[in-house]
Amino acid sequence: MTILLRLSFLKILTMKNIFRISVAILLIFLIHSCKKNDDKIIKDGDGNVYTSVTIGTQIWMKENLKTTKYNDGTSIPIVTDNTSWSNLTSPGYCWYENDEATYKNMYGGLYNWYTINTGKLCPKSWHIPSNAEWITLTTYLGGESVAGGKLKETGTVHWSSPNAGATNETGFTALPGGSRYGIGLFGSIAIGWWWSATEDNTTDALCWAMDYSNSLCAESIIYKKCGYSVRCIKDN
Repeated sequence: MTILLRLSFLKILTMKNIFRISVAILLIFLIHSCKKNDDKIIKDGDGNVYTSVTIGTQIWMKENLKTTKYNDGTSIPIVTDNTSWSNLTSPGYCWYENDEATYKNMYGGLYNWYTINTGKLCPKSWHIPSNAEWITLTTYLGGESVAGGKLKETGTVHWSSPNAGATNETGFTALPGGSRYGIGLFGSIAIGWWWSATEDNTTDALCWAMDYSNSLCAESIIYKKCGYSVRCIKDN
């Protein structure tokens, strides 16, 4: 009887130890999981949160940038007046049609290339893609003639009809954020333009465009004073 009691007592102690070990393992797992999730959170200078998608060897943000601050916390000048915008040779941004309430959250901001060139626009550990990185993306997707279709959001809620070739099979979910010309006027919301970090000459830089009428993701050389959308790419 005494032996049986001792064995039962030992069994209870063993079960308690197993329970404690299990709880400890669970806590370690939860802490590790939370840290992993925290590592995946992408925040800009304003605290806006973004998600990401892996395409080939690259990791891209799934949304256009909408920050009003650089990653060091300093503010980017907002410029609404057409003449003031056309005279800029320094950083500036705006919302499409100067309508923050309608366009900010869905389409993001429009930034001139001088803002791009600061190197501080994207969140830390992210950067504005170079022209070569855009080429890597479009080449992976089969070339410029079809890449746009694979990058564009499907349907005609945000893109004009017919939104030709759009499959969004990459999850990139490109939206037509419109543009602002160097003279200060706004371009069509039926087209999306995205800057690269690559300069062409003293007045122009390289960018990429998609529109509703075809599957292209096409390279262009554009005036640095223009306001275009931004997608950030993860540092290697």
